[in-house]
Amino acid sequence: MYEDEEVYAFKDLNPQAPVHVLIIPKQHVADVAALEEKHDALAGKLLRVGAHIAREMKVDKTGYRLVANVGPHAGQSVFHLHIHLLGGRQMTWPPG
Repeated sequence: MYEDEEVYAFKDLNPQAPVHVLIIPKQHVADVAALEEKHDALAGKLLRVGAHIAREMKVDKTGYRLVANVGPHAGQSVFHLHIHLLGGRQMTWPPG
């Protein structure tokens, strides 16, 4: 779906919304809590790629979520930083 020298993205194998894409840095970072100042550009790029994919998937006008789970209580099961792009349906609040 998307790949460059730093990031790749693909559809989630267990989608939780009509649009569910994982955006993943190629560099290993365990999670958001492990980000350091040296990762500032990478963290920004993950968000920018999320917005780009949202436009491609045509959920930019109706709305979408970019979610990063941190730790087991938040539902993190893969301990490599990744952002979930969720869209294509009405989201509820609070989540979870």
